[in-house]
Parts: sequence; C-alpha cells; structure tokens
Amino acid sequence: MRQLSYRDMLLWSVWSAILLLTPLEGAEEEEDVRAGCSTAVNDLVYIVDGSWSVGVSDFDRAKQWLINITSQFDISSHYTQLAVIQYSDTPRLEISLGTHQGGAEFIEAIQNIPYLGGNTQTGRAIKFAVDHVFAASQRASQVKNRIAVVVTDGKSQDDVVDASMEARAQGITVFAVGVGSEITTSELVSIANKPSSTYVLYAEDYTNIDRIRDSMKQKLCEESVCPTRIPVASRDEKGFELLLGLNIQMKAKKIPGSLVSEIAYALTATTDITENTREIFPEGLPPSYVFVATLRLQGSTSKLTFDLWRVLSKDKEMQAAVTLSGKDKTVTFTAMRLNKEEQSVIFKNGFQNLYDGKWHQLKLLVRPSQVTGFLDDELIQEVKLELMEPIYINGETQVAKRRGTDLTVPVEIQKLRLYCDPHQSERETACEIYSVCPLNRTASEDEDDCSNCAVGPPGQRGPPGRMCSYQLLQPLHEPSIHL
Repeated sequence: MRQLSYRDMLLWSVWSAILLLTPLEGAEEEEDVRAGCSTAVNDLVYIVDGSWSVGVSDFDRAKQWLINITSQFDISSHYTQLAVIQYSDTPRLEISLGTHQGGAEFIEAIQNIPYLGGNTQTGRAIKFAVDHVFAASQRASQVKNRIAVVVTDGKSQDDVVDASMEARAQGITVFAVGVGSEITTSELVSIANKPSSTYVLYAEDYTNIDRIRDSMKQKLCEESVCPTRIPVASRDEKGFELLLGLNIQMKAKKIPGSLVSEIAYALTATTDITENTREIFPEGLPPSYVFVATLRLQGSTSKLTFDLWRVLSKDKEMQAAVTLSGKDKTVTFTAMRLNKEEQSVIFKNGFQNLYDGKWHQLKLLVRPSQVTGFLDDELIQEVKLELMEPIYINGETQVAKRRGTDLTVPVEIQKLRLYCDPHQSERETACEIYSVCPLNRTASEDEDDCSNCAVGPPGQRGPPGRMCSYQLLQPLHEPSIHL
C-alpha cells in the first residue's frame, strides 16, 4: 500500500472537514416544534385526603376533579409524569411517577383507587411525597417543574410546616386546595408556596369542587410554561417582560415616557426587533394571558397597518399577533385554531383614540374561548374566540413589523408585557397615562411650576378624583369576527 504523502494527508483532512460541515443532500431540516401546557416537562404529584371525614362519594368526586384538571397535559415519558398519593393515618402511593404513558391509562388508574378512610396526617403525606415519590423520579435531571397539589377537607392531626418547608427547599412547588368549612386557612398558607393568593384555592364542598377546575388548570399551566417573574408593585407576577426579552432596551433609543418617572424607547425604520421564539417563550404560551402595551403612534405611523407583536412559525405562518391599523382605527388579535387554521378577531370600534398621537395603554385579555380589549382601563369589547392551538417555537417573535414583511414601523413603546395570570387584567392599571390618573402629575409636568410659590390657606374641598383601578364597563359595540 502506497504511503500517503504530507500533501495527500492535508488534502484528505480538508476534504473531510468539508464533508462534516456540509449538510448531506436530502437530509431533513429540523422540524418545527409546538410548545404549551401539553408539552410541559413536569413531575406532578397529587396528594389527596382519604380520611373518614371525606366519605366515599366525595372521594369519588375528588378523583374526577383530578382527572379534569389533568386533561391539558400530555402524559408520557417525554412530557408530564403523574403520581397520586392517598393519605389518612399513613400515606399510600396509588400511582407512581412514570407508571402510565397515556391519558386513558391514567384515568382508569385514578378511577380504580379504593377509598382508604382513617385520620388526617397531611404533614406525613407531604414528607412521603418529598422523600419517596419525587426522589424516585427516573428523570430528575431532565424535569423542569416539580409540582405537588395537596387536597384536604380538614385540619391536619400532625405538623405540616416542616414537611412543606422541606418540599419548597427542594424546589417543589406546592399548591394547597381546601375543601369544605373545616379547613384551616393558616394551615393551607403554611403548606403552599407564596403568594397564597396564587397557590391556595378553596372550594365550598366536594360537590362544588369543579367550580375551581378552570382556575386550577390555569395555575398548573402557568407553573409549567411561565418560569419568569415580573416585579409589579408589592408582588411578582408570572409572565414575560418583552422589553427585556426582545432586547428592545438595548436596540432602541431611550426617550422620555408618558410621565417624568417613566422611560420609553423609540423604534426607527432601521431598528430590527426579532428574536428566536424559543428564547422568548421556551415552553410556549399559557391558555390564558394578558397582553399589555403602552405606546405612542405619531406621524405616518398612526395611519399604517402593522403587527405590534407577532409570533411566526419556522415557515413564517402566524401563530399569534396583535395588529394595529391606523387606516381603519382597529385592533386585530390573531391566533391558530385547533385545526391549524388562522383565526382573526377584529375590534372595529372603540380604539380610535389609540391613533391620536398620544400615549395610550392597550390591553388584551386572552382566554381559551374569548378575547377582551381595553384601552386606558376602559373595557372596549369582549369577543368570542375558538380554542387555540399551542404555538410553534422554532420560528421568530417580532415587534412593530409591517404585515407580511420584515420592515420595521417607527413606534414609541414604554411597556410591552405578557402576564400569565388572567386576573392581572384587573390589577394592571393605566395610571402611567396622565389623562387616566391625573393625580400622578408632578410639579415639572404642570403648566406653571409652583415650586417657589407661597403656601396659602386650604381651599374648598373639590370633587372626588378618578380611582385608578380596573373598571368593568358594558361593551360599547357589537363584536366583529373574521374567521
């Protein structure tokens, strides 16, 4: 065999490198991936009270409730693994994590759980979940969320504090669900994560437990797909701070906002706000959320049609969007139906002031079956919506783009957020807008700066000012839906 020369070896090395760097002909590109609650990677453990005070019929209702709130998850080794612990004097593991690889199997397994009976040892059950159920997970390094849901109808006969603290110390999120009149609020608060307004739920009795089904489903989904928090007033809200996530603060020019205390950002035609969706919404979007934007449309922008915010698939198909049309003075929300067809809801009336060249706050409350529009804290319209498909995350998320193009529309943005908790729609006010909350005005914003004026006697008491809080008004116009 001829010995290879140095030149031959060099040529072979170069050719090998080219082969490694060049995709093989016909090789498939990476497929786009849907993400949402169904594809969340969870270890979810239900800890259910089976003591004598519950009774057989109410225990059956509790089991059905677990089935109902689980329906949004894909139960498999790749996504959500579920376990069930029934407890009374002692905890009993009814279903282990990873035992069932499908919803139908899990439903049947829950239905077949026999009622235990006995006293109420909630603390012991929580400790058992931490030490023996979560600890036994076969994919501890891959799981993104470890969640426990404790369902009880009365005060525990043992201490719950130490076991609950240990659960949280190990990164387990704990929800506490109290059922009936015998529950102790302070105990539920001790069991659950903070804030209790998020992690503690109440039901009047087991007959009415299904009334908190949707709330529990939403909270479980929020915990699965909304890992980030936005500092708001005295609490942190789960959601996405899009000004930060989309690097708007780094790419756009900083300008004065709607008040002296506020900062805004001016996007120009050369500012490209485009990021990979996987970096912004790595687990997709929750079934309900609140989209909030404080912005000012000036000059020719107030007459253009553009996507203020949009999520595109890898193939440039629209997954979600908020579109503004200065020509028609409308706002459009776009999402994907379950049959993968685009649906658009147009708010035809009520948003005229958004295009007057002043600062305004646009807020859309998106729920699985409806979307509600607000402008400066006033409810404009509530419109029906068909069930939405989870978004693809291998594409791009963009801001201020002309429809169907990558051209940026000049716009001034002060706030751009997506809250996961739909109740944030009630808490999020437009008090950053002077015309909404005049009491926010500072001396430097007055027409006459009276910093050196003499202080005179108090005048007559004036009329009450506007309370800057959520106001539930009647819809102003009939909805217009284009599907």
